Amino acid sequence: MGIAVIAYHRPPTIDSACALARAYGSEGAFLAGGTELIPDYQRGRESARHLIALDGVAELHGIRREGPLLRIGALATIAQVERSADVRGFSVALVEAASAIGSPTIRSRATLGGNFCRAVPCADTPAAAIAAGARVRLAGPDGEREMPAEEFFVGARRTALRLGEMLVAVILPAQPTHAASSYERFSRRRGSSVAVASVAVRLQVTSGSITDVRAVYGAVAATPILSTRLTSLLVGQVPSGELFARVAAASVDEAMADATTRRSDSLRRDVLPTLTRRALVRAAERAIGRTT
Repeated sequence: MGIAVIAYHRPPTIDSACALARAYGSEGAFLAGGTELIPDYQRGRESARHLIALDGVAELHGIRREGPLLRIGALATIAQVERSADVRGFSVALVEAASAIGSPTIRSRATLGGNFCRAVPCADTPAAAIAAGARVRLAGPDGEREMPAEEFFVGARRTALRLGEMLVAVILPAQPTHAASSYERFSRRRGSSVAVASVAVRLQVTSGSITDVRAVYGAVAATPILSTRLTSLLVGQVPSGELFARVAAASVDEAMADATTRRSDSLRRDVLPTLTRRALVRAAERAIGRTT
């Protein structure tokens, strides 16, 4: 199915964009970078006949600080996220996740908002943002609201957005003292370079012990999985390679609990312990480095 008989709209404000989205309902689709939307038309996954282009909405662009928070506009490109010193200061994992996406050409077009709102299970940036404790800022006919990023994803290609709502920004909180993050992913050597499995970790190490953990599995289920198992196994422990290898193996069942039962799931089960161990080791090394 190709793209045909589509009306193109370019609203200047968030309110006017949301009004169009509410008016057209399922027949309307927001257009950001288009790197996922356009292929979805070609694959027959998308059939909306009204494209609502967002590039003219100034409030959706840019990366800036808001007091202790970092606001990443929905139209910030993946390349901008990748290159941002501010993003790196808040979450190295998010920079690493952005760097893993496609080619430089794709990263220059794709947007953080699009990576979130298309809600493709193999998307890279959501897991890293969730590990950083991100919140999403939404706007719609009833005004703005926020929610934790992990609550934004409700299923494969499904989000918590209501009729007429849009993602305005991803908000990163100030990170804990002596905390650091890491992102690891595995993709096939041939064909598509999308993630088969990924792990994002933020680890806080205080006085030689692990005091906080946020670990997120990506691409293994319909939505990113915020691990409770790793937190329970790691908090209060002294970081070491042996510890990380042991808990990484022990957490696989939690990561795979909602797996898709596809042929790739056995591969995911095989690679997840290694990805988790690597992410924990790198995050710990970075966190300890901040204390010395």
